[in-house]
Order: sequence, then C-alpha cells, then structure tokens
Amino acid sequence: MSSAPTIETDRLILRPHVAADLEAFWSFYQSDRSRYMDVPTSRSQLWAGMLAEVGSWEIFGWGGLAIETKDGQLAGQVCISQPPHFPELELGWIVFDGFEGFGYAFEAASAMRDYAFEILEVPTLVSYIDGNNQRSVALAKRMGAAEDLNARTYDAADQVYRHSPDSSGPGLEAYA
Repeated sequence: MSSAPTIETDRLILRPHVAADLEAFWSFYQSDRSRYMDVPTSRSQLWAGMLAEVGSWEIFGWGGLAIETKDGQLAGQVCISQPPHFPELELGWIVFDGFEGFGYAFEAASAMRDYAFEILEVPTLVSYIDGNNQRSVALAKRMGAAEDLNARTYDAADQVYRHSPDSSGPGLEAYA
C-alpha cells in the first residue's frame, strides 16, 4: 500500500520506527505510565507489536510513528491502528516519562488525526481510553473528540471518543 510517512510539526518529527526505539518502549511498558494499556509481557511480544506497527503501513496504509523532538529525543508514539480485536480504526498515543505537560501529545495526535482525514481519507477515528486515564480523556476532548456512548469497544473499562473531520484543526498544511 504505502510506506510510513514522516510528518513534521512545529516542535516534533513523527517518523517511522527504528530498532533503537525498542529499548525506550520496553522501559515505558515497565513503568506505571503504562497502567491503562495492554502491555507486552516479554521483549519478544514487544518486538512483534512494534513490527506490527511498522508493517501495518505497508499492508493497510496506516500504523505507528515515533514521536521525536526536533532535538532528537524519542518522546513516545502516535498511531492509527485497528488490530483484529478493535471494532474501529483507532487514533492512539503514548508519551514517555519526562515529556508530558509540554503539549507534545496534542501536537502529535492532532497531526496524525489530520493525516488520517486528509491523506488517508478515513471518515472517522476513535480513541479507546480507559475511563481512569483522565489525562488522555482531557486530551481527546481538547482535540475536539466527543464521547460516543453507542460505540463498541473491546474493553469494558474503555470509553470511546470519536474524532471526525469537522472536529479537526487547521489541517496538515499547518504542520508543513
């Protein structure tokens, strides 16, 4: 289909994953920051998960991108994905320890959302968010997503926030 893009924002580079990213993700998944997520139980499972994010670009035209600051620090991941257990295409994000509170998640997730609507021409996206993860709920709302009480989810603890093209911001040209 297509290879993973690189998307630049004012302060970030959303880039394809590289092997060196694995160690930072393993550290993230061993920390309390991952408490609201399905976490890999081994490095092999993490490896397979990251390869799924990378390979999804080739097969489906969407996947995960690393969030890197303009000075080269790996800050997390943003993704568009729909593994078999997800009822819908999801916009998701991870921000590593030390990178929260700077607006990086908002900037990266907004750019990925705009990419999905403008380039991939998807009609809608959802974010599956554990109801206890108030920071991610606040981010989804800040991005203009609305809770969709009728949407299906794969996890009863999750709330579903729906993103639509009319809830998006200025578009990709703002990131060019």
